[in-house]
Amino acid sequence: MNAVQKRKLIQERLQGANLWQWGGKITRVTGLTLEARGLKAAIGEVCWIYNNGTKPLLAEVVGFREEVTLLMPLGELEGIGPGCRVTATGQGHLVTVGQELLGRVLDGLGQPLDGSRLAGPEFRPVNNRPLNPLARVPIKDVLATGIKAIDGLLTCGYGQRVGIFAGSGVGKSTLLGMIARHSTADINVIALIGERGREVREFIEGDLGPAGLARSVVVAATSDQPALVRIKGALTATAIAEYFRDRGQNVLLMMDSLTRFALALREVGLAIGEPPTTRGYTPSVFATLPKLVERAGNTERGSISGLYTVLVEGDDFNEPVADAARGLLDGHIVLSRQQAARNHFPAIDVLQSISRLMPVITTRQHQQTASHLRDLLAAYQEAADIIEIGAYRAGSNPRVDEALKYYETINSFLRQGADEYYDFDETLVQMTAIFA
Repeated sequence: MNAVQKRKLIQERLQGANLWQWGGKITRVTGLTLEARGLKAAIGEVCWIYNNGTKPLLAEVVGFREEVTLLMPLGELEGIGPGCRVTATGQGHLVTVGQELLGRVLDGLGQPLDGSRLAGPEFRPVNNRPLNPLARVPIKDVLATGIKAIDGLLTCGYGQRVGIFAGSGVGKSTLLGMIARHSTADINVIALIGERGREVREFIEGDLGPAGLARSVVVAATSDQPALVRIKGALTATAIAEYFRDRGQNVLLMMDSLTRFALALREVGLAIGEPPTTRGYTPSVFATLPKLVERAGNTERGSISGLYTVLVEGDDFNEPVADAARGLLDGHIVLSRQQAARNHFPAIDVLQSISRLMPVITTRQHQQTASHLRDLLAAYQEAADIIEIGAYRAGSNPRVDEALKYYETINSFLRQGADEYYDFDETLVQMTAIFA
């Protein structure tokens, strides 16, 4: 291209360039909602709010009311007042992606928490569409977690989405750390949404450890962050997982927790005037949850396997978010407080848990052994009351007799220390040996 052609190209671009910057002014702040007039921006667009000399505040357009644009902050509101200037960036929230993310801990907006900068050459929008159903590759291969109770009785596959349903204090974070360290996935993307700040470092250094962090990307949006930042944390982690999947890798996306993501959605919905429905949750909560979890899955190049924890309130496994999640996911693992109280870890209630894809990805022999083991656990549980008071007589019920014979061996198989690891083949050998 010669000088004349270059000059002509520059002139054409200048003539077609939009040199206007649409802006407005803040007119009201109510709770977490900012109202601006004169702003021309679309839903989901990121804006800058300027005040007297301080660092500009990022905000996102979340709704409209007549001629007023409603925004939610992506930071602290300190210093924002009537008349502050607002300008639209013309784009939604983007996150930096690249191999340099491995071993890093990011905030809810995708920036390193250690204060450093990311020099990644590529950006991804955090609000992506779920996969086309016809573009999804069927799940056929086993994703080994290193946990005997899961691999043996609740076998999962690459691209499967599973919920971990638990109350507080029953070993949920420890279980996630064990899976992150020992699963056969190539990369972990871990989203800590709404966690206490103290627990973030404890999880990284204690449960995850140096080996787990080296092949992980951690996104932490703690409970003190604005609701929109907690929502962005879940979307950012999913976008990062999509980047690695598109590069042909098998990604394990672990989100703790889906419930706190739903609570943040409820905060935003109520703040912009949505009507509350079941237990105060707004309709947008139940519309957004499937859009998030449907972004996981298999493609021709790679996979995203999802592990979403659901923090059940008061151990009520039928509360709205838990009920919605069960219908959206491909299986659920229930952690029992009774199991934890008996020092049985991981505290997985096998009889209340299910993997919907286990019959597709396991052999017939594996399924028969797992079914027999579950049958014996069910028989023992049915007769547990009379067994514990010594009223059961041997020979009364052949199923219960067999359950009593193998109960301690089965329990020993289902127990596992936080530092123990078993590969998939070893788990199958141990499970088969119970009845040898």
